[in-house]
Amino acid sequence: MAMHVVNGALLQCSFGVAPSSLVVLPVNKMMSSSQPAANIMDHKPMVNIMPFGMCASLGNPSVASATSAALGVLTPMPCVPATSSPWVPGSPTVMLANQPVLNNTSTCMCNWGGVITITMPGQMTELVP
Repeated sequence: MAMHVVNGALLQCSFGVAPSSLVVLPVNKMMSSSQPAANIMDHKPMVNIMPFGMCASLGNPSVASATSAALGVLTPMPCVPATSSPWVPGSPTVMLANQPVLNNTSTCMCNWGGVITITMPGQMTELVP
């Protein structure tokens, strides 16, 4: 069984240089280990998913232009997450606000090519199937 993800979970992007944390607003009105519980729709950039320090993806227009200006030397730029799709797959058997709950095996894709994974779910007692 996977761990249920809550507010404060640690995230990592494959193109980011630093970890970030998941911010879950208490709109779903469900707590898990005294923190607001997450579902797959908690993917909004700069609301739920905070920056990962610097971005090293050439798919990111700011990184591509800085790299071009540096004559092809990869030049990371500040991260601004661009997550337009929900977390996948979630836990389809447990629903929260009519959406699957978020578990620690789920991933989220950034439009710049990064894969965001959950490194620590924010709590260690609640399991979801």
